[in-house]
Amino acid sequence: MIMQRSPLTVLKRRVAPTWGLRPRGALEAIGNRAPEPKIRAEPQRAMAEGIRGAEPSTKPRHLLGERGQEQGASEPQPLSAVETPGCAMRDVKLVRAFSDVLLDVGYVDKEDVDTEDNTNLDLCIDYEKDIYKYLGELEKNQTIRPKYLAGWEIDVNMHALLVDWLLQIQIKCMLLQETLYMTVAIIDRFLQVKNIAAGVSAVLIASKYEEVYPMSIGDFLFHHMERKILKALDFCLGCPLPPHFLRRIAKIAKVIEYSLAKYLMELCIMDYDMVYFPSSKIAAAAACLTLKLLKGCKWTPTLQHCTSYTDSNLLPVMQHICKFVNRVHLIKFLSLQAIKNKYAMSTNYKISTAEELNSSIIWDLALPVIKY
Repeated sequence: MIMQRSPLTVLKRRVAPTWGLRPRGALEAIGNRAPEPKIRAEPQRAMAEGIRGAEPSTKPRHLLGERGQEQGASEPQPLSAVETPGCAMRDVKLVRAFSDVLLDVGYVDKEDVDTEDNTNLDLCIDYEKDIYKYLGELEKNQTIRPKYLAGWEIDVNMHALLVDWLLQIQIKCMLLQETLYMTVAIIDRFLQVKNIAAGVSAVLIASKYEEVYPMSIGDFLFHHMERKILKALDFCLGCPLPPHFLRRIAKIAKVIEYSLAKYLMELCIMDYDMVYFPSSKIAAAAACLTLKLLKGCKWTPTLQHCTSYTDSNLLPVMQHICKFVNRVHLIKFLSLQAIKNKYAMSTNYKISTAEELNSSIIWDLALPVIKY
C-alpha cells in the first residue's frame, strides 16, 4: 500500500516589526519624527497692481492680459517693468546708512571727502563714520576732571615740568607721537584717582601699547608700579588721541603738511588748564587756529559738519592755546623749552620759529584768559 504524503505547509519567516523606523534617503533627517508633507509653494507674482495668488489658467500665457483677461492672440503685449516690493530701482537713491543717521550725516550741500578713496581698502571708508562715533563715545567715558590736582602735593608747575621732561624722553628714545600723548593721558587719568607720581611707569606702559619695540627696564619696582597703574585704570588703555582726529581734519581741509597744527596741539598737553578738553576738540581747535594763522581761512561748513564743532565752540580752546604760545615764545619761559626746541628742528620745518606765532591774532585770542 502506497501512502501519499500530505503537502508540507511552508511557514513564512516572520520579520520583527520596525518600531517607528521609516526608510530614508542619504543625508536626510535621522529623527523618529515623521517628516511633514511638503506643500507646494504657490507661485508668487509681485506685480505693480498687487496681484496675489492668481489661479492658474488653462489658456496659454500669451493670450492672457495684465489681469488674466482674454485678448487676441495676434499681438502679444509688450513686457513692462515690474516693481518688486522691497527692491529699489538702480536710479533711486538708496536708504541712508545706519551710521549716517546716528551721526546726522546729510547729503545736501555737504562735500563727500572720501569719494576719491573708495577704492583704497586700507582707509576703511565704509567704517569711517562708525569708527569716529566709537572714538567719541570713548572720549565721554574717559573724561578728566578740571583742576583735579586742587589740594594735592603735585601742583600746576610740577605738571608742566613733568610733561616737558616726557617730551625730552620722547626725543631721546625716538618714540612715536602717539606714545607721548598716551603717556600724558595715563598720568592724568591715574593722578585724578591716586596722588602718586608715575611718570616713568606711564612711559613704559604707553610704549608697550604703541611701539613696535617698546622700552624695557628690568627693575622690579617699575613692574610693580605698572601693575598698580593698570589696576587703577581697570586695564582700559585704548583712548582716542588728538593725532587720530588731526589726520582726519587735515584730509578734510586738504592740507598736506600740518606741522604747525601738531606743534599747537602738543602745547595743549603741557597746559594744566586744558586737561579736561576732549582730544577731538583739541585737534579741531589746533587745525582751526592754523587755518587762521597761515591762510586766513575760516572754519568751513564741511569741517564744522565732520567735526561737529563750530568756530564758537572752539574759541575757548584756541584762547588757551594762544595763552601758552605767549608763555613759551613771548615771555621766554626757559624751563619749558623742550617742545619749542623739538619743533625748531629741520625735520619739523622749524615751525616753532615761524613769524605767524608772533602775530596779533595770537595776542588778541590769548588776552581774555591770561592771568596776571
